[in-house]
Amino acid sequence: MTTADVDSERPNGRSGHGPADGFEVFRDDWGIPHLKAGSALALARAQGHNAALDRAWQLETERHRVLGTTAAYLGAEAVDWDRFARRARLADTARRCFGRLAPSTAAWVTAYVDGVNAGLAEGAARAPEFAAAGLAPGRWEPWTPLGVWLSTHILFAGFPTKLWREEVARRLGDDRATLFATDGPGTSGSNGWLLTGARTTTGAPVVAGDPHRFIEDPGVYQQIRLACPEFDVVGLAVPGVPGIAHFGHAGGVAWAITNAMADYQDLYRERLRRTPDGGVEALGPDGWYPVHAHTETVEVAGGEPETVEIVETDRGPVIIGDVHDDSPGDEAPDAPVISLRYPPRVTGDLGFDVLPALLRARTVADLDTALDGWVEPVNVVLAADTTGATLHRVAGHVPVRPHENRLRVVPAHDPAYAWREGAEPLPRTEVDPVTGTAVMANERGLAAPLGIEFAPPHRARRIRELLGAPPGAGARRLTGPPWSSADMAAVHTDTRLASSRQLLSLLAWAPDLGPDAERLRDRLLLWDRHMDADSADATLYSRLRADVVHRLAAHPALRPVTGDADPWRSAAYPPLFRPWLAAVPRIGYALETLLTVGLLPYEERLAIVAASAEAVAATPAESSWGQVHRVAPWQAMPDATPEEVWPGLAGDHDCVLSTSSVPGITDLFARGPAARYVWDLARREDSLWVVPFGASGVPGSAHHRDQSELWASGRLAPVTTDWNLLHRTEESTTTMTTTPEPTASTVPALRPAVHEQKVEGFGVVRLVPVDPAADAELLHRWVTEERARFWGMADHTREQVQEIYAFVDSLPTHHAYLALRDGVPAALFQTYEPDADPVGECYDVQPGDFGIHLLIAPAEGEGAVKGYTDALLTAFIGYVFSDPAHLRVVVEPDARNEKALARMVRVGFELGPEIEKPEKTARLAFLTRAALGLA
Repeated sequence: MTTADVDSERPNGRSGHGPADGFEVFRDDWGIPHLKAGSALALARAQGHNAALDRAWQLETERHRVLGTTAAYLGAEAVDWDRFARRARLADTARRCFGRLAPSTAAWVTAYVDGVNAGLAEGAARAPEFAAAGLAPGRWEPWTPLGVWLSTHILFAGFPTKLWREEVARRLGDDRATLFATDGPGTSGSNGWLLTGARTTTGAPVVAGDPHRFIEDPGVYQQIRLACPEFDVVGLAVPGVPGIAHFGHAGGVAWAITNAMADYQDLYRERLRRTPDGGVEALGPDGWYPVHAHTETVEVAGGEPETVEIVETDRGPVIIGDVHDDSPGDEAPDAPVISLRYPPRVTGDLGFDVLPALLRARTVADLDTALDGWVEPVNVVLAADTTGATLHRVAGHVPVRPHENRLRVVPAHDPAYAWREGAEPLPRTEVDPVTGTAVMANERGLAAPLGIEFAPPHRARRIRELLGAPPGAGARRLTGPPWSSADMAAVHTDTRLASSRQLLSLLAWAPDLGPDAERLRDRLLLWDRHMDADSADATLYSRLRADVVHRLAAHPALRPVTGDADPWRSAAYPPLFRPWLAAVPRIGYALETLLTVGLLPYEERLAIVAASAEAVAATPAESSWGQVHRVAPWQAMPDATPEEVWPGLAGDHDCVLSTSSVPGITDLFARGPAARYVWDLARREDSLWVVPFGASGVPGSAHHRDQSELWASGRLAPVTTDWNLLHRTEESTTTMTTTPEPTASTVPALRPAVHEQKVEGFGVVRLVPVDPAADAELLHRWVTEERARFWGMADHTREQVQEIYAFVDSLPTHHAYLALRDGVPAALFQTYEPDADPVGECYDVQPGDFGIHLLIAPAEGEGAVKGYTDALLTAFIGYVFSDPAHLRVVVEPDARNEKALARMVRVGFELGPEIEKPEKTARLAFLTRAALGLA
């Protein structure tokens, strides 16, 4: 069914799409949600609501990851992520990027968040993890989905690899910096391929592949269908993020991605010093200058809270190292101070405006135009449409800067390493008309000009070989049989390990082997090099490989980077980066290179392999690969024990079936195909997909584990598109108010500001008038929280709050404003003329007095920065005193509100007398223009 067919669909005999202000939910036999609504905004809300019901625990985990508050319920093991999330300023960056969205995109994302908040309580009640962790679901903010996207992908470009290269260069020499270059343990990859219509049984293109990511429970991708009058798309969504970003089929056009392995994040070696007043300075190209610094507290379940100092220089936030209290100088190599510069933090753009455009794409040309705005992460894209048009390009933002920035940590104070204007041009190419195929597998191919390290070429070469389209000139005709969608599983599950060639070649020439080792050699040389689950030879090869890895690690030539006492691995860098800095896995993944290049003489390489063959042969053990090669999924649950839900699996890290064990460490694997998909452009209903677990993230539900056996065996489930074959579910009867089209009334960021001010280190603060009707729900949520008890509206209904602000809006002497921080509501700010207010009867009003009330939004709690309220006060006072007629600011907080009074004194207010008002005992405080040095 194409997007043009949506309006004519009649699900189960019903007409239209259901109520215009609600949505309908259908599910197929695998429990996959198919959502239908009368508008794109209603559909976004439906998607958020469904995610909250099916993935409540996953959503709550992601929200806490963004805020850096996971240790509050996961304990000490999560502290390091929380420290990084806060130091890298993920939440603040998400707020900033949300504030720069197009108004229509902001409304669309907000509608999704509305749906999440509407469904979270019910979803949490279904999910046993909440009770086990003693956790209640929190409230999502409009910017939270951007934070989820950012925290999910911040490590995709593998910037910690630069730390590894830095240490390798320091210990082995600059010429060895890229010696271990390969697809490291901290990166993510994927397979993807496209067949033109000339290569398929239907005459229409097929796009297929699988993203390789850490296998998480529940899965990182959610199968879903989104249908409204504007579009009808099936695909793999990221729970917590609206739309379908990476893998989708819109009827007329289908697309898929792999990680381009581009380098677009830089690390800078900073020099910081503490000033006498407790501030922080950094050394820049023009000398020392003050930088933003504040502290935050990380709560730790079962432990003491930890204080984290957040420092941000002109390059970016400091993610490694601390400020030294002594005189500045060159830090010791084991105590670096390093900042991270990444595009969304610099530009305030995460690329979210692309997401709704992808849903609306009907052709390859539409998709191509939309992808010009893509930012994070940088991907290689394959796409095709029903006309036969195809697309093969890179999408994302790669900054222009020196090549050295990509390789190493560079000095912050040297202007030679600064980013330049614009972005690198993004490569694109045509699908080869001779072979009729295009392949992407993280290899050094289309994106080569943009990166340093890529995956070995084995997966890409093997896919081309399987499709009958070997690379290289000379082919003069299309090769290989025509393919159907159902045939793609044979490519998904191929287990040939081409990277075994070098080790087996050395084994063939290993000298002076004993009888047992010779028998081992003969057996492995006859092995077909497939890492099949039932293959004992595959296990023998893995044992030989592991032994060689450990012997290389012990070799004197590599001891400088493998020694147990290396302080840079244990202390100088946060534990979060240890997967990139662990030497044995690095050797394991780079084994093919290390056995090929001249690091060791050929004779020594032969001797190492011979010794390993003797050792393995001396300890015989007959185990199939599937007995030792099992998945170890990640679960965000205290004391969780992963269930055994499938038998041992085939594949390995350089196979097309990329189930990545860590050579030399373990045969278990944590990374693998996080989903598989086949998009058929002839008939969308012939498309196929599967995920490792199931559609539901709720333990014990019917669809929590029902795709596991399919996934493990390499089979796929059909993509159902006929509404008559779906099951209308109970929650689809829920009617929910659709978020209206964005206007200056409904979206505060669209309203004209009465004041705008940039507060250094905080953001842009804009004051916009309150709309009593449009803002009633937001204001009611703020004023009825326990933290706002001094506001006096704790027991008010939404309607009562709206009436109060409608009355305020009618007064010429009283005004209410929303304060927006980078476009996101941050506070309620009210002004009044004291002689026209009851407070004027309680003190001697002077000419030029101007009263204010201030209520900070809940963002001041978890995830907020120290000095949040002071920064807002700076903007508010700037607004008041922008009118020369205002000579003195008057505030009257509740006399019991010691926190507010202390804040006022801190910013320069002088405390006055207590006064009695009908609703409270208040304490007056005054701030004059003279106190601020204003004329």
